[in-house]
Parts: sequence; C-alpha cells; structure tokens
Amino acid sequence: MSRNFHVSVSGDDTWAGSVQRPFRTIQHAADLAQPGDIVTIHEGIYREHVNPKRGGTGDNERILYTAALGEKPIISGAERITGWEHVEGSVYRAVVPNRLFGSFNPYREIVWGDWFRSLDRTFHLGEVYLNGNSLFEVVTLDEVIHPRPFAQAREPEWSLHAWCCEVDEQNTTIHANFGTFNPAEEIIEINVRKFCFWPESTGIDYITVRGLILTMAAPNWAPPTALQEGLIGPHWSKGWIIEDCEISNAKNSGISLGKEITTGHNEWYSLGTKQGTQRERDVIFNALRIGWHRDRIGSHIVRNNVIHDCEQTGICGHLGEVFSQIYNNHIYNIHHKRMFNGAQVAGIKLHAAIDCQIRDNHIHNCDRGLWLDWQAQGTRVSGNLLYDNDTEDLFVEVSHGPYVVDNNIFLSMKSIKDMAQGGAYVHNLFG
Repeated sequence: MSRNFHVSVSGDDTWAGSVQRPFRTIQHAADLAQPGDIVTIHEGIYREHVNPKRGGTGDNERILYTAALGEKPIISGAERITGWEHVEGSVYRAVVPNRLFGSFNPYREIVWGDWFRSLDRTFHLGEVYLNGNSLFEVVTLDEVIHPRPFAQAREPEWSLHAWCCEVDEQNTTIHANFGTFNPAEEIIEINVRKFCFWPESTGIDYITVRGLILTMAAPNWAPPTALQEGLIGPHWSKGWIIEDCEISNAKNSGISLGKEITTGHNEWYSLGTKQGTQRERDVIFNALRIGWHRDRIGSHIVRNNVIHDCEQTGICGHLGEVFSQIYNNHIYNIHHKRMFNGAQVAGIKLHAAIDCQIRDNHIHNCDRGLWLDWQAQGTRVSGNLLYDNDTEDLFVEVSHGPYVVDNNIFLSMKSIKDMAQGGAYVHNLFG
C-alpha cells in the first residue's frame, strides 16, 4: 500500500510524516519513500539538495514529489546572508564561514568545460541575489566600487550591481554593490548548493516532480562531452516527469536530461588531446559500451514548466533525453547576462534528440531558441512559438535526420540555421 509523507517547514524529521506531524526536510521523506509513495510538500522555503535514493519501478509505481494543493513550496540552493558591513558608498561586505558550504564552495569553484569561452577571465559558480535577481560578478574590489555597465547584457544598467569574492582557509568574503538598495532591508542570498533536485546515483527511475519552485543553484557548464549538471535532472535514468514547476537562476543549466560522467568528462579541455568532435564520438561509443538503451535511459516528460534566468540553457541533454517529450514550457531570459559564452547556449540545447517530441513551447529572449546538435533522428519540432532570440530561433546541425519541423512560428530576426540533412519543414510561419 502506498504512503503519503508530508513535509513542512514547521515539521520535524523525528515525527511520523503525517499531515498532522510532518517531516521537516524533503530529503528525510526521500530517504524513506518507496515505489508508489507520495511526498507532499507544503508552503515554505526548503534550503536543501534533494538527493533521491531510489525511484519507482514503472509508470504505475512512481515516487511522486508534489506541492500540496494550492501551495507553492520552494527548494533553494541558496542561503540568506545578513549582517552586511558597509564599506563605502553603495558597497557592502559579508564574511561567510566556509563551514556553511561543506565540501562544495561555489566561490572557490570556477565555471569550466569543453566548448566554454570565458572571455579571458575567471567566473565562479557562486552568485549573489538581491530580491531574487542575480548580480554581476567582476574580478576586483575596485570594479565593485566603480562599476561600469556591461554593454552586452540584456539589461546593462542592472550590471552596475556588481560583486567579487575572495576565499581563504576559514572564510569566503564577498563584496557587493547594491546600488540604491540597503541590504539590511532587502533579501540577499548566495549560492551554496550545486543542485536543488538531483540524484547523485544514476538509474533512479520513474520519479515525478510536480508544482515546485526550484531556484538558485550552482551546476557547472554542461557540454555534451561531460557530466551534464542541472539545477534539476534525472541523471541518466528513465521515465521522469517534471511538470508544473518554476525553475530559475541556475548558474548554467536549469533542467539537465543529459549525460553521466563515466563516458567522458571534459577531456578536450583538461587533456588537450583530440578535438571536441572526436571526444563527442568517443562519448557516444562509450555510452553504448555501458549499456545505453531505450529500456534504461530517457523517455522523460518535461511539461507545463516556466524556466527562466539560467545562464547556459533552460533545458539541455545528450543521449539521456532520447524518446522524451518536451512540451508546453515557457522558457525565457536564458543567457541574458552574457558574461560568458560557449557552443552550448540556448533555451533548449539537445544532442542526440532521438525520437524526441518538442512541441507547443514558448521560447523567447534567449541567446538561441532551440538548438538540435548531432543525431536529430526521428525528432519532431511542432507548434512552438519563438521570438526575440539573439542568433536564431532554430539551429539544426551535424544530423542526417530524418526530422520534421512543422506548424511553428519563428519571429526572431533570423529564423532558422540549418547545417544538417534530412529535415522536412512544413507549414511554418517565418517573421
């Protein structure tokens, strides 16, 4: 018989997990949940990384993580920081003990990986948020005190809200320019965790995540030749459903349906041998060697989500997203800060979107709308609305098809870039 565990910010993990005596953390419920069980999450902010230890056994025996009816619980990878010390003008300083971060300090870790372009400077996985809006990282304290607008950003005036960091053995020191805002009167948060909802093990199948707000986490750059981290994702599993969620403020990718680590992890960048396309071929053969197959991987559903303000992708994937359905999502403000770049940036960026259906999505204000790269085979792109994207609405490359693009509306300055074969374009509207 299935069970329904309740979680509340006013609960306690020593309690029974009932609606009257709920657990305090989602993780505690996840540790207990078995196939067929439900975890009902009540209103509040849960500052934790949910690492499910097991999944379901099939569509009829899932583990469901759901918001309580009519409630909007938040899973955050950030912590609120108070006690900012005034330095001068609109600049403040916070000294954060490193014990807050545990084994992962995003202000020590940098953004890196294959196909990443750093623009000749270092970017950390950390972030500073003012009332939910991320500030712009700079290198020196002088740049914080005397900020200059970053002209490439979608909102150059907001880039004057700058921050920098220093890390020693005991503390992480952050300087931030809050402009006209007083940090004592606002909500200031910083990245602490890499993930919001992500199994550390692969093969955690048949999980549904429904109705949650997931925000502010520090996954690293996610190329197809590395472990593709995301704020939320199934991590090389089968049969997940991510629905009716709001996903925002991932340092790189919001949802990852992508690759695990053993098939390759940034060898082009770290070893310098073999070019990226050779490494990509290696990854595909390595995936076959470890048992990549429709019976074990993919067949996910990503629907009815709002995904925004992630700096690399709203949704990414390589091989892990095969046979998936991605529909009715609203994706916007992807790569809107434009501080770093690379060949993996789009509202949706998929490698090997084999037999995927991408339909009825609303994608705008992104660097590129939808990018299908390598092995778009049996892929259908249908009924999507794309506009105000910087490069193209749709880019298809390095594929021999067959794939179908039908009944879409493409309204950006450049609608399509096609460097592939075997595509059929039917009944589309180009602006």
